[in-house]
Amino acid sequence: METGAGIGLYPLHRCKNIYLVRHAQGIHNVDGDKNYKAYMSHDYFDAELTQLGWQQVDNLRKHVRSSGLHKKIELVISSPLMRTMQTAVGVFGGDGYTDMSDVLPLMVANAGNSNRAAISSSNCPPIITEESCREHLVCHFSLLHT
Repeated sequence: METGAGIGLYPLHRCKNIYLVRHAQGIHNVDGDKNYKAYMSHDYFDAELTQLGWQQVDNLRKHVRSSGLHKKIELVISSPLMRTMQTAVGVFGGDGYTDMSDVLPLMVANAGNSNRAAISSSNCPPIITEESCREHLVCHFSLLHT
């Protein structure tokens, strides 16, 4: 029996696409590239993005917008760490935030020393955080309890 394109276990209208995005460059990546042990430093547990990381966010945001993908995204799930939230909000958040009483910012200005303007929560998919999305759940346990 020959199968054609589009035939699968479930009808396509019942399927969801899942896109996985790794966080942009964080300050921990810079030192970790020089010395792998730096990744275990408690100073980098909740590292924010570097300027290069923000440039990567801007580039991905442009791609997501120009490809029309932003119209198809229904939900964004991020780990609760600063670098992943900055990446998720920077890529999938709404356009420039203007101070309106009925719309809250997804990210306040200069979050994580980013020198970035606030990002709006309007016209974007819901963004939630989930602890189990972290790369390492207990890697810093011994550092926190010594």
